[in-house]
Amino acid sequence: MIHQYKNNGYAIVLDVNSGSVHQVDDLAYDVIAVFDSCADKKEAKEKALMQLSGKYSEEEILEAVSDVQELIEKGQLFTEDIYRDYIFDLNSRQTVVKALCLHITHDCNLACRYCFAEEGEYHGQRALMSLEVGKRALDFLVENSGNRRNLEVDFFGGEPLMNWDVVKALVEYGRELEKTHDKKFRFTLTTNGVLLNDEILSYVNKEMGNLVLSIDGRKEVHDHMRPFCNGKGSYDLIVPKFQKAAAGRNQTNYYVRGTYTHENTDFSEDVLHLADLGFEQISVEPVVAPKEAPYALTEEDLPTLYEQYDRLAAEIVRRRKNGEFINFFHFMIDLEGGPCVAKRLSGCGSGTEYLAVTPWGDLYPCHQFVGQEQFLMGNLKDGIVNKDLQDQFKRCNVYAKPACQDCFAKFYCSGGCAANAWNFDGDITGNYEIGCKLQRKRIECAIMIKTALAEEKE
Repeated sequence: MIHQYKNNGYAIVLDVNSGSVHQVDDLAYDVIAVFDSCADKKEAKEKALMQLSGKYSEEEILEAVSDVQELIEKGQLFTEDIYRDYIFDLNSRQTVVKALCLHITHDCNLACRYCFAEEGEYHGQRALMSLEVGKRALDFLVENSGNRRNLEVDFFGGEPLMNWDVVKALVEYGRELEKTHDKKFRFTLTTNGVLLNDEILSYVNKEMGNLVLSIDGRKEVHDHMRPFCNGKGSYDLIVPKFQKAAAGRNQTNYYVRGTYTHENTDFSEDVLHLADLGFEQISVEPVVAPKEAPYALTEEDLPTLYEQYDRLAAEIVRRRKNGEFINFFHFMIDLEGGPCVAKRLSGCGSGTEYLAVTPWGDLYPCHQFVGQEQFLMGNLKDGIVNKDLQDQFKRCNVYAKPACQDCFAKFYCSGGCAANAWNFDGDITGNYEIGCKLQRKRIECAIMIKTALAEEKE
């Protein structure tokens, strides 16, 4: 399978199964399209001569055909799928847990309009995780991690800083477990910044492997979507704190993380605004919302959003060439190595390697399923009780999803988000169509950026 497209002046051909990327001229682009249309590649030469003779000379066509045939022989074009059989090994592997999302706080001090967690309540009551439950969660992670040494814990909410003393105590407890169990914890904190201060920031910079700072971009956008309960905006309060946090972490191991909606489809302006504030690690993601929500993205928004991604990609290339670094999360792509095969096929590992823990110790496949009782997997006391549900998530991979079969992006998005698939298609092996379309566009832009920057080095 191949994917051909043009973006910002570059003609690009992706061989899906091998991951090979080729920047080509118009002649090669057209010849490869002819090859793609031929079930029998041996017929491609004659078909290319017949279809392209009015556009190129015979000599040019034959030379291009020869080049394409050479790439095929080298295993860089029209390669076979070598991963399909691997999925059987993946499904038979012993399940080990490598990461937990700890819902330290089911409460929040903001009233974000698009919040899927209902201001931190997650379809239930407001609550804070106790130290006892948190410790049991870390014990559970160690007990179920098998031989995996590196473990991840995300402090999530609501707003985790509303339960800061427990966060600190759990970090200290985790450091004790490292010594006694030969494990290594990588902690992440996600915060809206309202309660962030110098003392907390100093501790975070010492102990947290990653820091996620919630901000949506321009002041008018952020204040509209992320206000306090009284309607007042939070932008002016958090921006200086976030700038200090990014500088204190040497512009690494953090993200400013925003959400764009139907109300700011010109979101590239928000990304560039954040860059102009001095942030180098940026993630601004599409909202996932019920269709009836006024801020939900629509099919009609897609052409504008595609243009925005193209514009953003071109601007990132321009700035990178001028020595200005911007790392946009959704344009991160590794064309040389990339994720391991298991990650390419099964994604984030929700419901298997990755679990969410509520303040009272219930276990869910991930934070987006919390509160939906049909996805309750068990609890910290009894472990995973719903083994059938765990098996469903274990079998959730790109080969189990009909929409992924002919999609060029499948080994980059790993089948997409199971929660989005469930919420929009009623099946964790389904798909969220708008999300898929945006993902494909982002991957095209990401490959273009790599191509443009590689060309600069030559």
